Amino acid sequence: MGIAHFPGDGTTLEQLMSNANTGLHQVKLAGRNDLQFFTPIVQERSARSLRLTNALHQAIQRGEFSLEYQPQLELSSHHIFGAEALVRWTHPDLGPVSPAEFIPLAEGCGLIFPISQWVMCCALQDAHSWTDDGSTPLTVSVNISATQFERGDLVLMVIEQLQAEAFPPDRLELELSESVTLADPEKALAQLEQLYVHGIRLAIDDFGTGYSSLSYLKRIRAHRLKIDQSFIRDLAVNEDDRAIVLTIINLARSMGMRTIAEGVETPEQLGLLRRLGCDEIQGYLLSKPLPQAAFVSFIKDQVPFTLPFRSSGQQIG
Repeated sequence: MGIAHFPGDGTTLEQLMSNANTGLHQVKLAGRNDLQFFTPIVQERSARSLRLTNALHQAIQRGEFSLEYQPQLELSSHHIFGAEALVRWTHPDLGPVSPAEFIPLAEGCGLIFPISQWVMCCALQDAHSWTDDGSTPLTVSVNISATQFERGDLVLMVIEQLQAEAFPPDRLELELSESVTLADPEKALAQLEQLYVHGIRLAIDDFGTGYSSLSYLKRIRAHRLKIDQSFIRDLAVNEDDRAIVLTIINLARSMGMRTIAEGVETPEQLGLLRRLGCDEIQGYLLSKPLPQAAFVSFIKDQVPFTLPFRSSGQQIG
């Protein structure tokens, strides 16, 4: 519901309806099931959303999207084993637009499908060059929106891109949020099973922050659970966070899955994750997301990798 007040938000029926619709638009963007009073800030936000939505239609053709890669490290071997592909959008006038802002807009207007196909194609092409010199093959992780499961052609798109790029399926990992099974659980699980059968790796992103269901988790047959950075941020000072992280690690291990902690930024967090038994990490302690050329240089210079940080006089890594 969008709400506008007379006379502050309008003195005519047309003004009031227009401003109420502006509030309604913001509610829809936020996920529905809510209400929003019209305010100048809401109006400004709605105008920006409309401008960005219109601009998204030409963003791919204009080459405004790019990819960055955040390295992922296996703690036992100190080797970089893969990277997460992160899409970036630079608007010609507005500059960089956060994925947290444009991804929901793309989902709402249906443009998430061509954007995801572009991301998949570019990520697979880039990943080929990571091992052209004969080094150990790396995995590339690509985020998949829950919206893509609703249309039903996700599996076909992924398989076609793998075949087009002659990319090994076991080097592609799809990162899924827990919400993929909310709208139509059986339809989503059927698609996940097809991806698994084709040898494509699956990871559950932001585990424990949404609608966790152990009954669905065991049916997804994921290879990896990603521990959300909200549990990592205060790991060194919050006993509850440590208890949650330990529970996730033990759950994953008991189900034959590996765990990767995202958002690792300090040596203290790293030390605790080691002691708790986490398998892998990614975050600014290791590296910020890097453009393709910088990422290639990074992995060639860091084999095996040693974290260049010290704590209490001891080398970490």
